[in-house]
Amino acid sequence: MVKEKEEDIDRLLKNGVVSRLDLHFANFVAGLADDPIWELSLAAALVSSATRQGHICLDLGNMAEKTLVNEEDGQKPLIGPKLRDWCKGLINSHVVGAPGDNKPLILDGRSRLYLFRYWDYQERLADLIRSRVCDVDAPMDIPNFGEGLARLFPGAPREGIDWQQVAAFTSIIKKFCVISGGPGTGKTTTVAKILALLLEQSGREKPRIALCSPTGKGAARLQEAIQAAKLTLECSDFVKEAIPAEASTIHRLLGAISNSPYFRHNAQNRLPLDVVVVDEASMVDLALMSKLFQALKPEARLILLGDKDQLASVEAGAVLGDICDTGHDHGFSVPFSNDLKKVIRHEIPLKLDEKDKPGIGDCIVTLRKSYRFPKESGIATVSRAVNEGEGERARELIRGGKYEDIQWRGLPPFRDLARAIRDKVIHGFGDYLKAREPQEVFQFFDQFKILCALREGPYGVLAINSMVEQILREKGLIAVDERWYKGRPILINRNDYDLQLFNGDVGILLQDSDANNTLRAFFKTPDGNLRKIHPLRLPEHETVFAMTVHKSQGAEFDRVVLILPDRDSPVLARELVYTGITRAREKIEIWGEEAVFQMAVARRTERMSGLKDALWEN
Repeated sequence: MVKEKEEDIDRLLKNGVVSRLDLHFANFVAGLADDPIWELSLAAALVSSATRQGHICLDLGNMAEKTLVNEEDGQKPLIGPKLRDWCKGLINSHVVGAPGDNKPLILDGRSRLYLFRYWDYQERLADLIRSRVCDVDAPMDIPNFGEGLARLFPGAPREGIDWQQVAAFTSIIKKFCVISGGPGTGKTTTVAKILALLLEQSGREKPRIALCSPTGKGAARLQEAIQAAKLTLECSDFVKEAIPAEASTIHRLLGAISNSPYFRHNAQNRLPLDVVVVDEASMVDLALMSKLFQALKPEARLILLGDKDQLASVEAGAVLGDICDTGHDHGFSVPFSNDLKKVIRHEIPLKLDEKDKPGIGDCIVTLRKSYRFPKESGIATVSRAVNEGEGERARELIRGGKYEDIQWRGLPPFRDLARAIRDKVIHGFGDYLKAREPQEVFQFFDQFKILCALREGPYGVLAINSMVEQILREKGLIAVDERWYKGRPILINRNDYDLQLFNGDVGILLQDSDANNTLRAFFKTPDGNLRKIHPLRLPEHETVFAMTVHKSQGAEFDRVVLILPDRDSPVLARELVYTGITRAREKIEIWGEEAVFQMAVARRTERMSGLKDALWEN
């Protein structure tokens, strides 16, 4: 590579377009090529950067002939190559292959460039989903199935559709089903009834069922919800007892191997299960979802629960959004609608054309009625407006004073923020810091949370956590004299399979009466109990009085303060605002600048991927 081109790559680093890690990867790829060219190094650095930002691939069309670095210090702007020449040069480099090749980088027919492992994850997942979409099960006993459906879902509306019934029908008929819906739409209650139906339909040989979630906290909430739902089921005690009493993380279900990206259960060693339920599926990244599908037996049934409108996973991919084709409404095929009508006795208004064949749309059901928020509540009304990209309407609804459960507060200058938020902090965290029993501590801790859009910056998590610690120390509620102190809440940032602690798990440092009142990190287990770990054994973690909206997914709090930054940022989007608002059960305050709020609501998060095309086209 000529010196001038090397300097161009360095300019990308200097201007923050790529990181030093991306440059190392680009140099590695160039070293594999017989004749390394600048276009290859550029593409490798950019695709590495894209995957770090959550994309599955890099769309070269978005970079071709575009300004990557503006003119500076007498240097000309750095412009991306012409698309046709760029693609031709990459294919001729012998380290870039077409789909089906085993090469470090894969370039598909739409000018999308992948790291091989992400291409492999995507294609395996797409193939396995498509095979399940086409695999249909008829209920073993149609009359009993209809009776069970009516019994477990009583009070179906005379007019309109009971979408929980539709979800149940779909889950029984299909080997793959997605049940989407916002908070409080009854996803876990619905799946408990579905499991009862499956058990009733199975006869003597009961299916082996597993419940799981991406995080330990999510698994605990799923387990709690299923156990509560079992108490109200209109079915025999035998069936109730057969519904699992425990949930686990996906990592634990697959059998995580220490210091390895692999699991004990995989395509060569399948899970010995007949039904798997995954809650909070929007949080599952491409790699983990692909590995889960590969570990399932072909005849096993998979039910995904989640909110397709929430933020995508922290890691690469927006799998649930791609599966549901978020942003577009799809109907059921005519054959599926006709079969559904025979059982639920209602006409389904959403249909495809007669010529359209059954496809993945027949596997996706969206629950529409919220049982947590009244339809006219502020949280429900504003979150719908945000979802629809109506920032001006959302702002007017919040500022109108009609709703007590959602309020707007102008963002104070950072120098005044501590004074403005002091009373909220003391009131919100005081009860848990004064509680004596560990279980009571966790109960109070989940009542209040500060959520931030960003991690860094004056209105980011790091600054707010430091500010909260200072406020609580001055009030005498904590003693921040050293790293470890009683009451310190911590958020795990890295998986530790030996300790069964995972990214997103939350613990609290408390005195352990069984260890001479020395400090231990307490964590809730899925069964509602507590486990204790010495602080020195903890994996990477941070203080969590405040957390990012991304990290809050799967959690709920009675009261929330959502702090937006004082200026626009690429991470601000309607999915982030929607997710932040819907973390609140009772009340939320949004602190921000109106212009920033509206820009966020107007922007939809887009993660580059070929999964949606693979599932929805044709």
